[in-house]
Amino acid sequence: MESLIKKLSISHRNCPECPSPKVIHVFFENVLGLLFPDFATELMKEGDQIAEKIEELRHKLSRILIRNKHLHNGDGAEIANLFFQKLEHVYDLLIQDVQAMFDGDPAAKSTTEIIRCYPGFYAVAAYRIAHLLHTLGVDLIPRMITEFAHSKTGVDIHPGAKIGEKFCIDHGTGIVIGETTIIGKCVKIYQGVTLGALSVEKSDADKKRHPTIEDYVVIYAGATILGGNTVIGNHSTIGGNVWITKSVPSNSKIYYQAKMYNPASDETDTYIIKN
Repeated sequence: MESLIKKLSISHRNCPECPSPKVIHVFFENVLGLLFPDFATELMKEGDQIAEKIEELRHKLSRILIRNKHLHNGDGAEIANLFFQKLEHVYDLLIQDVQAMFDGDPAAKSTTEIIRCYPGFYAVAAYRIAHLLHTLGVDLIPRMITEFAHSKTGVDIHPGAKIGEKFCIDHGTGIVIGETTIIGKCVKIYQGVTLGALSVEKSDADKKRHPTIEDYVVIYAGATILGGNTVIGNHSTIGGNVWITKSVPSNSKIYYQAKMYNPASDETDTYIIKN
């Protein structure tokens, strides 16, 4: 027991100001409630109330960053200022995402339903807020935000991914979008899609490991697209349960990919149907 106490004591001393998951989750949900009153604990109908809330949250983020200088290379207060200066752009992107989800789902009766009920919206909102912090050079905290959303929605989006406007996630559960993924505008992804890496070697950490999805692409449920050199051309449709490790030209339709045993040749043949 004394040995365990000593080890834990060292661990706690080495992490005196680490932001707890609860602190970061509360901060994220407060920012989300600021942007979308559907998530707010109380409505702020006057401009000065919103200004006060922004200042409160800016101060909280500033304190977190100042106390955790190991998580960034800049000035904590300045990073917090920049975050809230750039937050309007995040809001505008999310409004476009909501509209894309509404337009792309005939079951949706209103944009309010998208915001309040759709896990895809929640996951994308967490990603866009986390991505802003990521672009400002903040470590760990963006991952804490997206992993919190992952635990609630089943959608795993790395904050380092680059995702364009009007991004639509339908259903959502099981989606994985890796760190170096690039997604263009007006892309729609269904449940169970993986945009992943071909290699998990640590030496490849600084390389582009995940695919590029160009504009106006639809990827149906269960599709797996791997590799940093893999590009899905614009206006392509990727069918369900396909496995892709090579680039696909623009305007392609990948309907089906399967491996089937051929008794005549005693080999496994791969069939890809494109149109």
